[in-house]
Amino acid sequence: MSEQQKPHAIVIGSGFGGLAAAIRLGARGYRVTVLEKLDAPGGRAYVHHIDGFQFDAGPTIITAPFLLEELWQMCGRRFADDIDLRPMDPFYQIRFDDGTVFDTNGDAETMREQVRRLAPDDVAGYERFIAASEKIFRVGFEELGHVPFTHWQDMARIIPKMVALQSYRSVYSMVSSYVKNEKLRVALSFHPLLIGGNPFSVTSIYTLISYLERHWGVHSAIGGTGAIIRGLVNLIEGQGNVVRCNAEVAEITTDGKQVTGVRLASGEQIAAHIVVSNADLAWTYRNLLPSIKRRHWTDAKLDKAAYSNGLFVWYFGTKRQYPEVKHHSILLGPRYKGLIEDIFKHKVLAKDFSLYLHRPTATDSSIAPAGCDAFYALAPVPHLGGTVDWATQAEPFRQAIADYLSRTVLPELNEQLVVSQMTTPIDFEQRLLSYQGAAFSLEPVLLQSAWFRPHNLSEEVAGLYIVGAGTHPGAGVPGVISSARVLDTVVPDASFYQ
Repeated sequence: MSEQQKPHAIVIGSGFGGLAAAIRLGARGYRVTVLEKLDAPGGRAYVHHIDGFQFDAGPTIITAPFLLEELWQMCGRRFADDIDLRPMDPFYQIRFDDGTVFDTNGDAETMREQVRRLAPDDVAGYERFIAASEKIFRVGFEELGHVPFTHWQDMARIIPKMVALQSYRSVYSMVSSYVKNEKLRVALSFHPLLIGGNPFSVTSIYTLISYLERHWGVHSAIGGTGAIIRGLVNLIEGQGNVVRCNAEVAEITTDGKQVTGVRLASGEQIAAHIVVSNADLAWTYRNLLPSIKRRHWTDAKLDKAAYSNGLFVWYFGTKRQYPEVKHHSILLGPRYKGLIEDIFKHKVLAKDFSLYLHRPTATDSSIAPAGCDAFYALAPVPHLGGTVDWATQAEPFRQAIADYLSRTVLPELNEQLVVSQMTTPIDFEQRLLSYQGAAFSLEPVLLQSAWFRPHNLSEEVAGLYIVGAGTHPGAGVPGVISSARVLDTVVPDASFYQ
């Protein structure tokens, strides 16, 4: 059969979820076209190139490399032949506001010693927490991460397990049931913030991240996360399929209740047997399906949903190096719960902040000019449902972050800067078409998880499938790649259309 005779699948968006979906569909006999709005692939994993510096725009952490290895295997290739993935030690260095430092890694004895130094009375409780995290991981990730929740019966079957695992509790609540020291509670509960969740409200299923990191480690790629994106694009092209950039989709076309293809913003029409949307979930339903009357994910329902936080990201390069700063640092401000409430509940830009500081040149000197360092500082902030005026507040906020870093881990930072670029929730809304500028789509609270989350098999129109942060299992690189694995179950084989 010629390539043109194969059933055609269109993938909207070239984030990790979209690229993984394209590879899986190509392996199953589809002719695949990936359509990307931006001038380069990656979506949230876009790469900025500024005056000799390279900055990963979003994801920087790889925690379940087998998901990527599986995609390479589907194409008859070895992941390790194309991507140089380096294990991180420590995974993160957590720095509390009083200067206390807590390093995390995958070695059980090292972690016991770290806990003993920080909170000697909590060592036994910490061990019990890790054991509980493993149990939740075995169910939440291994059993359910790639399972479609298309029917209510799918949810009913797992409710007993979820109740047994106390998934009705929040992450912070579950952590607090095992350890008493507040610093340790923070160190064990902040992870949901990296995927758009409030640790005080998201389901404790997300405590599985602690064991997931211990099980597979935390890794970074030489050449940055962008090297993995380029590798995925090469796999797609090696299958004979296409990734088109500067190709914004304006409409998913339909005939009755059946998808027929897409119309680009340029006016070009492209026919397809199926369409997979890796675009923002709310944008997909609110803007790309004008020809149908939605019955489930209506504008009113999407408006009332709870969305993840926004992000402020400052990319900067320095003309000197800071070798004492680790690859991944978590710099915590003076408040924890109060700051999180300002972000998620009050939706105001607080004067204090907590940061994820990324210094990839700690591992890979090639992404900055000789003798220089590349960084990004990421702060969780409210999405655009609040009253923050980023046009006037972005630069003062950036300067406050710069002053804080200069006082703490990056002395004389203001004098050492050579490049600087900011991203705010407005950029997420306008550039990435993310509803409310939310960085991770729907917040992963219990009633917006599994069957309650928008399904991978669209409830609105036949032939439409959803991958990415807004569908099951959720945000984060493992989550969105797993959402593409779900397609193996819900998308018919290419032979169905022949």
